[in-house]
This record gives sequence, C-alpha cells and structure tokens, in this order.
Amino acid sequence: MQKFTGKRAQTELVRCLPSVSKLFNKDETVLGFYQDRIFHIFRDRRTMLILLGMPVLQIILFGFAITTELNHSRVAVLDPSKDAVTTRITERIDENRYFSVVKELSSASDIETVFRHDEADIVVAFTPDFDANLSTGEAGIQLVVDATDPNTGNMMAGYVQGIVGQALQSGTQSSPIVQTHLLFNPQMKSAYNFVPGVMGLILMLICAMMTSISIVREKETGTMEVLLVSPIRPIFIILAKAVPYLVLSCVNLATILLLSVYVLHVPVEGSLWTLSFLSLLLIAVALSLGLLISCVVQNQVAAMIVSGMGLMMPVMLLSGMIFPIESMPAVLQWISNIIPARWYIQAVKKVMIEGLGMAAVWHEALILSGMAALLIGLSLKKFKERLE
Repeated sequence: MQKFTGKRAQTELVRCLPSVSKLFNKDETVLGFYQDRIFHIFRDRRTMLILLGMPVLQIILFGFAITTELNHSRVAVLDPSKDAVTTRITERIDENRYFSVVKELSSASDIETVFRHDEADIVVAFTPDFDANLSTGEAGIQLVVDATDPNTGNMMAGYVQGIVGQALQSGTQSSPIVQTHLLFNPQMKSAYNFVPGVMGLILMLICAMMTSISIVREKETGTMEVLLVSPIRPIFIILAKAVPYLVLSCVNLATILLLSVYVLHVPVEGSLWTLSFLSLLLIAVALSLGLLISCVVQNQVAAMIVSGMGLMMPVMLLSGMIFPIESMPAVLQWISNIIPARWYIQAVKKVMIEGLGMAAVWHEALILSGMAALLIGLSLKKFKERLE
C-alpha cells in the first residue's frame, strides 16, 4: 500500500474526491429508491386493506361461520295427551339452547304442512295416553326430521333423544320407543345438500368473474374508448357483453342438472320451470354484479381478486352451502341476507328436494329480482358516468 506525503498526498486526495462523492450519491439514490417503495405501499390504501383487512375478515368468518353445532333449531310438537310427562319433555326441549319450540300441532296431518311451509326443522310427535302407556312399554315418540342436510338432521334427532332420556330419569321402569323418520332424504345422501349449493356457487362465480374480466379487458386494450364514442347506447353495450355469458351459464346449469340427476341420483321433485326461473334470476344478479365490478376496477387482476376471492368465501361460508345459517351469530346471519346465493340455495332446496312450487319460493324470487334490478341500475349509472 502506497503512502503519499506533502503535495503528492493533496493531489491524490483531490483526484479521489469525485469517486467518493459518486459512491455516496449512489448509496443515497439506492436508499431513496427503497424508501420510496416502502412509502408507496403505505400510500396505496387498497393494498393496505388487503394486507391488513383480509386476515381480520378471514379469522372472523372462519371462526364464527364454521361451526357444526345446532342453534335454535325450530321444533313443532304433536302432543294429543298433554300429560305431565309429555309436558316435562317439551319444556326440557324448549329450555335447551339448541332448540326452540315454535308450534304445537293438532293432528298428524299438520306434520307435512309445517315442513312444506318451512315452519319447523323437526317434529316431536307423542303417542296418545303417553304417561299411562309408559309403564307398559307401549308409549312411543316419533321424530320427523328435515333431512335435506343429513348431518344436521342426524344431530337434531340425536340431541332430542338425549333430552328425552334425561327428562325420564325419574325412576321410570320402561323407556318410550323412539322412532326417527327422515323427511325428503331417507337415504341420507350428502348430495341432496351440496348440489344446490354447488349450483349457486358455480353460477355466481362464472357469471361475475367472466363478465367483469371481459369489460376490463376492453379498458386495458384501449377498445373501450371506441365503444364509448360510438352512437351505441350503454344498455346495448352491456347486453352485448352479458348475453354470451348468459348462454354459457344456461349450458352450465343444464350440465349440472343432468349430472345431478343421472350421476349423483338427486331428483328434481318440483317444477323444472320454477327451478330454471330461479336460476335465471341468480344469473341476472351475478352478471349485473360482474358489470358493476368492471366499472369500479381498472385491470383484470383486480377484477379476478374482487369477483373471485371476494365472492367465493362469502358464498361458501355465509350462504348455507356448507354450514347452517341458523348456527351463526346474529351479525353474520344479517350479513348473509345480502348474499344472493343464500336465497337461491334456499329456494332450490325447496323446489328440487322438497318438491314445492312457486308459491313456496316467491319470497326468495322477489329478493333475487330486487337484487338484480338494483345491481343493473347501479351498473348503468356507473357506465353512463364513464361515458360522460
């Protein structure tokens, strides 16, 4: 290593100063670049919302919505004798946190009616002169369960049998004969429960995702400006984008129904026309939702995240597709009311599994129609704003 003294040292120092200065400037540039990237993340509110808000939303939904417990299942009671023992059993059922006695039936013919009108989840029917026949072993209890969801139906029947056993632990010599009758799904096939849910999930995701991506793609390629300056009215532009996916969704619906009936052996007990009408309503809701998403986001990636991830989790967890809505907290039950698939799945189970007609699903059809009209109106408004 050379050592310089005197004028030679001063000369070398002056010569090296520019290089040292560039080195420090380079470090400052790199440091400034990283600082700018860090602050850019914090300035992007959407990114921060996804990074910090999504984990909170997921832990709340998964923590409260995913539950296999029963909660306030509706019980109807047929008690011809109304003696002390049947009254005690009924009170024990009503006091249990899993059940609520909501109706007393006057005859056996009312049992099917309460299920047809969706007024009860389980019916507890006592035989006449229950108390008098209990000591002789002739007393019986029949549990009629809505087995559209086989897991929930089994749990309700098991819980009621346990309550009956606890209520009769008072020195009785004989126990009543408890029979369980599974309504709508005597084979206990799980397909009866998940097929309507899968139908709602597929129609929601396919329609919303594809429609939102198709319009955003026009924005990214620059062809949207050509459409905006053309004399074509916004409603016709929207219809031109929605009709192809409407046709594809109808093909998907037909495929799902054929596979459900001939492969999974899930019958369509009700009217096929009613089922098709409900499906078209959900398709209209999903298409209009996709159009609204396309008016808000600016690129295909954002459209995929909002319409795919943003819809899949609420539909799977809050629509009753997998977990019963009655078992969720009141807040999540209220939020589930704005999930279109919740009303569609509820209506499809009534038509497809229970064999009910339009008179039993008019409430769900009216809600889906209102959602479709609202979303179409919002989509047109947003589209006109961009046109101006």
